[in-house]
Amino acid sequence: MTSIVKLFVVSPDTRSERRLDLHLTIEQLKAKLELITGIPVQNQKISLHNGDGDSPVVAQLDDDAKPLGYYSVRDFQTIKVVDTNPSTSFTGQLSDVSQVENHPLFSTTGSDCLYFKDSVLAYKQRHKVGRFGPPSTEPTPEPAFESTEPGLNKRGTVRFIGQTEFAAGLWVGVEYDEPMGKNDGWSAGIFHVARTIGVFVRPAKVAVGDFPVEEIDFDDEEI
Repeated sequence: MTSIVKLFVVSPDTRSERRLDLHLTIEQLKAKLELITGIPVQNQKISLHNGDGDSPVVAQLDDDAKPLGYYSVRDFQTIKVVDTNPSTSFTGQLSDVSQVENHPLFSTTGSDCLYFKDSVLAYKQRHKVGRFGPPSTEPTPEPAFESTEPGLNKRGTVRFIGQTEFAAGLWVGVEYDEPMGKNDGWSAGIFHVARTIGVFVRPAKVAVGDFPVEEIDFDDEEI
């Protein structure tokens, strides 16, 4: 016959299912219950019940020298732990939310978090981090472009994305790196570059990303 029983352990702040050895003395049980419930050993009053709620007390586990099995404990009974001196512990405070609504830590705006000098918000403000820092002076990098037309890769910089007057649908205005364009973009009143490096293409023919610099290899015969 196994000496392990499955019991529910209930306290003002906790409820859990535990596997306990029937050979444990009540004194040893109290030491375990302190870790489970947070109630100090000297404050514990332990009772055995057949269920939760207001079920009658089956036994008071008050003899520290007796083993748990002495009380004819069965699977799925309930051990209730009461704190006889809650003023010396945190019993009941973890489940008391009466002060939460008006506490600055739970402010919906977050501005009251500055009340706490060790809060993340106060730290950011002191050290000018994030939105409290100076605006960035670094220019925003322009998106790189590579054509995906079969058999031809042309690279450049995206200058425009949107609707145009010369044709319906979405267009991408591109400034090529090399003189392989068809217009300067200015004829559409959108962007202005050298006449030979501007072009409008459909988004399906564009790949945007951070492309590495192309290297050109010359054979000895071409030098």
